[in-house]
Amino acid sequence: MSTAIRVIIVDDHPVVRFGLAAIIGLQPDMVVVAEAGTGEEAIEICARQAADVVLMDLRLPGLSGLEAIRTLRKSLPKLRFIVLTTYDGDEDIHRALAAGAQAYLLKAMSHTDLADAIRTVHSGLKFIPASVSKSLAERPPHSDLSGREMQVLELIVKGHSNKEIGEALSISEATVKWHVNMILSRLNVSDRTQATVAALQRGIVHLP
Repeated sequence: MSTAIRVIIVDDHPVVRFGLAAIIGLQPDMVVVAEAGTGEEAIEICARQAADVVLMDLRLPGLSGLEAIRTLRKSLPKLRFIVLTTYDGDEDIHRALAAGAQAYLLKAMSHTDLADAIRTVHSGLKFIPASVSKSLAERPPHSDLSGREMQVLELIVKGHSNKEIGEALSISEATVKWHVNMILSRLNVSDRTQATVAALQRGIVHLP
């Protein structure tokens, strides 16, 4: 087992971790060396436990999986990450890969896909299933939002008016309108309702 691929599982659901560990345990060339239930715990464990591949859920209590990947990539650049999530929006995928993930899997994947992904990522390659590649290819060009535009969009999704958004962000209503117009243009939609639908469907914004 000294040459086995060392895997850390990060997911806040114990049953999910148990299932993943069982699948990995059936592979002769892999071993689970640690588990974590939060992003903060993942950072702590990865700092003291040698590993090759981390299976990372995106939605975690406290520090998100995305932020955990970004943090760990800085301190452990050789560590490889597989995002394992229920989110299939193109923006979720784009952000995960931009953060440094080498694979993006949906939790509905087969156990063979999981094993193949771990081996592929460990070998230094990326593992992007066809369905994920299709979602990413359909991402509109020039659709990246600025930090301020993200703040405005999040408040739009929550149903706030321009006046309320201005008060919340300490900017004028005219500035809010300008940001809203930019958001509609970047998302290729014509009104706030369509912007809300697009933001949720694509994973740009997630409701609590």
